[in-house]
Amino acid sequence: MNLLHANDRAGEYPPSWYAATAVPLPPLPALKGEVTADVCIVGGGYTGLSAALHLAERGLKVVLLEAHRIGFGASGRNGGQVGSGQRQDQVWLEKVAGKENAHRLWDLAQDAKALVRALITEHAMAGVTYQPGIAHACWTDAEVREAHAYAEKLHRDYGYDQLEPLDRTGIRRLIGSSVYKGGEVDRGAGHIHPLNFALGLAKAASAAGARLHEGSEVTAIDHGRRPVVRTASGSVTCDTVILAANGYLGGLEPAVAAKVMPINNFIVATEPLGDRAVGVLAEPVAVADTKFVVNYWRLSEDNRLLFGGGESYGYRFPDIVKTVSKPMLEVYPQLKDVRIDHAWGGTLAITLNRMPCFTRVRPNVLSASGYSGHGVALATLAGKLLAEATASQSAGFDLMASLPQPRFPGGAALRWPLLVLAMTWYSTRDRLGL
Repeated sequence: MNLLHANDRAGEYPPSWYAATAVPLPPLPALKGEVTADVCIVGGGYTGLSAALHLAERGLKVVLLEAHRIGFGASGRNGGQVGSGQRQDQVWLEKVAGKENAHRLWDLAQDAKALVRALITEHAMAGVTYQPGIAHACWTDAEVREAHAYAEKLHRDYGYDQLEPLDRTGIRRLIGSSVYKGGEVDRGAGHIHPLNFALGLAKAASAAGARLHEGSEVTAIDHGRRPVVRTASGSVTCDTVILAANGYLGGLEPAVAAKVMPINNFIVATEPLGDRAVGVLAEPVAVADTKFVVNYWRLSEDNRLLFGGGESYGYRFPDIVKTVSKPMLEVYPQLKDVRIDHAWGGTLAITLNRMPCFTRVRPNVLSASGYSGHGVALATLAGKLLAEATASQSAGFDLMASLPQPRFPGGAALRWPLLVLAMTWYSTRDRLGL
């Protein structure tokens, strides 16, 4: 079964609040016939669109192929959080990459956040308002101590002074829930409307000269000095291929699939909360907690609670309202009478060590994927780094690619059942409060 078609109607966005409030992008034509390009990009999410924009601005001839609609995948379905740092923290990175490279990786992540904000402003993206602030809510006292110590480290070693520690009273005052022991607010992070950001990137890329095609699922790539990327109704002969399909890559490139695993995650949107919204979030910040299967939420512009939680590891989505309502009501039992107006799922991609997988599959085939839930900023930056690497300015890309990226045990055949076993164990730990 192909994840591109397992849970969605062909060429349609899921029934999300994002789709309901998107600034429309007229459908783009499917690829027809044989065309040539300097670069062919597979995937119309943040990575591919950012790459298309930055390549086109360099004057290259770019063709982007999207199987469904622009922003159809995780880029148009996620929690919208523009987080700080890499997916792993600086302590982990210092151990794995050394202190010098850890600082470079921190700087790249800072650049990623700045890039998102700059693109929104530079291209006057309709329907995209950057809201500052992400709170991190801790379930245990030990996690609170660890979070506060890490904030001190970032201030001391990296000069980052945007983290505001919160005790139990502070976190409760901010997020209106009594289940957390404390946490912090990152004033240097923020959140956006993710689908409108993807559509804004598409409009900017098109304006710069990139050719974008929807309804153009890639069926095969003939590799060689001039690769040929094939769809059901056409082909692109190019100098360089960029793989930017993330969790929807399927079997197009086994070398990437061995290191990048698709998983499903889910979000609901309540009815507008009106005056009750201030009892959920006292400020317009986003929130993520410390569970292994993370709960994350924020208020929409019309004061709906957008709450994400729960994961699945097969192809078919479960009952989304039931799956997400359970953790939502654990955090906010006062919302048990609130109607759910939208419920949707999506497929993202994780890696074994949760760091993105940047790789040169072949000298003229580059790939970036596996953002592990930290992709709004990093995937946007990845597109820029891919564009630079295509133009032989690969310092940033090579730094990301230098990080060890192990294969999932069992290969493509056994990674699913082994992942389910591991995730079930960690989910059980969450439920038991361990």
